[in-house]
Amino acid sequence: MPFTIRVRVAPADVDDLDHANNTAYLRWAQEVAIAHSQAVGLGVAEYKARGAAFVVTRHEIDYLRPALPGQELEAETRVVAMTAVTAERRTAIRALADGQLLARAVTMWAYIDFARGRPVRIPGDIRSRFVVEPV
Repeated sequence: MPFTIRVRVAPADVDDLDHANNTAYLRWAQEVAIAHSQAVGLGVAEYKARGAAFVVTRHEIDYLRPALPGQELEAETRVVAMTAVTAERRTAIRALADGQLLARAVTMWAYIDFARGRPVRIPGDIRSRFVVEPV
């Protein structure tokens, strides 16, 4: 089951073409992923205490329709695959009013040890908190 949050297109999100800038979609994709992690009990403090956390290694975004000023959106995310050291998320951003898909993203995350700056195995207790929903 996907995890969802609601966001509103704020004035700061809008570019010179009067719609949400591409960087806003990127931020929303990250915000929903972080909110999902917090919802399963893994916030910044928990990751810092472990000395490791998920870090984005790649974003791929398809922009399908514009998000407009003041529009309410729903961002949903799900983990679709997990390896020993990585997790793949799929994110969809939809207009709340009519459900129209505005953008979709694929994000790769690696579990990085802070001290070494290198990927390490995702601990079992962290793996178990995320339901993997293959595409």
